[in-house]
Amino acid sequence: MSVEHVEGVESGDEAEAVVAAALTYYPIAPGVRLNVRSGPGTSYPVVKVLAEGTKVPIFCQTPGTTVSGPYGTTNIWDNIADSQFVSDAYVRTGSDGYIAARCA
Repeated sequence: MSVEHVEGVESGDEAEAVVAAALTYYPIAPGVRLNVRSGPGTSYPVVKVLAEGTKVPIFCQTPGTTVSGPYGTTNIWDNIADSQFVSDAYVRTGSDGYIAARCA
């Protein structure tokens, strides 16, 4: 039994590649190793640290702890993956406000 490729229908890997290509990735501030937290605030545990030069997708944004960083002072937190948040003060989005939908 063979599986045909149907025009306009993506297989699993191809669909994931299309979704990833459609996302915009934003650079974190130069020279920064950025803490990723489990929620939108500095009181949440650090779940990992991003290396210098990393670019991140922003799936949604939500208010949280106010943080000062290279890109200003803000209470906006960027959701970069499931239960993973970084302060927008360290992400170069080109805006001082929200650039993505609010997290539900």
